[in-house]
Amino acid sequence: MLLVPPKPINTITITIMLAFTFFLIFFSSGFLHFPSVSPSLPPIHHSFTLPSINSSSDPFTDLLSSFRKWDSRVGCDKFREKTNGVLLNHSKVVSLQEFGGGCGGFELNHVSVLVKGWTWIPDNLDNLYSCRCGLSCLWTKSNVLADKPDALLFETSTPPIQRRVGEPLRAYMDLEAGRKRSGREDIYISYHAEDDVQSTYAGSLFHNGRNYHVSNTKNSDILVYWSSSRCLPQRNELAKKLLGLLPSHSFGKCLNNVGGLDMALSFFPKCENDANTKPKWWDHLHCAMSHYKFVLAIENTFIESYVTEKLYYALDSGAVPIYFGAPNVMDFVPPHSIIDGREFKSLEELATYVKAVANDPIAYAEYHAWRRCGVMGNYAKTRSMSLDTLSCRLCEAVSRKGGRSARS
Repeated sequence: MLLVPPKPINTITITIMLAFTFFLIFFSSGFLHFPSVSPSLPPIHHSFTLPSINSSSDPFTDLLSSFRKWDSRVGCDKFREKTNGVLLNHSKVVSLQEFGGGCGGFELNHVSVLVKGWTWIPDNLDNLYSCRCGLSCLWTKSNVLADKPDALLFETSTPPIQRRVGEPLRAYMDLEAGRKRSGREDIYISYHAEDDVQSTYAGSLFHNGRNYHVSNTKNSDILVYWSSSRCLPQRNELAKKLLGLLPSHSFGKCLNNVGGLDMALSFFPKCENDANTKPKWWDHLHCAMSHYKFVLAIENTFIESYVTEKLYYALDSGAVPIYFGAPNVMDFVPPHSIIDGREFKSLEELATYVKAVANDPIAYAEYHAWRRCGVMGNYAKTRSMSLDTLSCRLCEAVSRKGGRSARS
């Protein structure tokens, strides 16, 4: 048997094989693993300059004392100068609809809207409203109060296939990320400005009955509050990695580290609304958040203009949100009011920054300056486009179409 000597392997082949092996070991080990919050969305670097951090550590607990220090070192005048002219809109389309303007085009002086089926809209939205330009608006779930409505509103149920002249207009609302039209509506309501009527999550109607005690004392040992009971894999992975870098309390079902569910009242007895009533987790949400310097807010999905109550709850509680979500989030919030996680190259860099701000009362107080100095940016408009004003804005849209007299 003739033995053929093996062919020599050239040095280039060896180099390629070694490089490939190193590549596999390097990345499979997780050494450089950073959870992709959205592979299609590049990091965002806003034009507002992050405040300089004091090198000396001062892990303060008294929020009001940090405000006084900020007043003496910075003050509202300098803050207004810093935020003046800051570019807000980072999206390719307009993030918020215009509301108001002239009164032309109204065909009806009174509009009644009958809400059909179960809906997320709170019952206390039912009312008779005096809207702009002399328009009155009846919003109700009662077919006794609105036996001949000008429009029917559907959210979890489907509108009729056809509509004839003389029948109510069909309004359909979907505030979920997917923005799926029913295909049968005359007016479509969503969170996005591209649609017929926009409704942001920034209103107060979902907050009814909650304990609004806001603590002026911040926890200096545990920096971050997080609560989630819908354990989506991507969100959980991101939260687990970030919270592993920061001292945190995780309430809710996901990554719970406080000894069980509904532990907030054990931590903060002041947050109890009524000792005679079994509390729901949302009753003490704002109050519990207010004891922490930061609240982690991660959206279910990261798409344009989908900014939900997760962020607004944190703002309302007097904490600083650490936010992962909509790429154009700064179109919806006050200037320098949140920490956008996508501004940072890695979670480690973000965690280092959060710790530095937590130990610098002046830098931390600057995240509250918008509220104290009345620098709202787009936030006032965001609130004006919320569910709180949806009744009048929908009634205007129905009036402009002519209500029952609209063509089919």
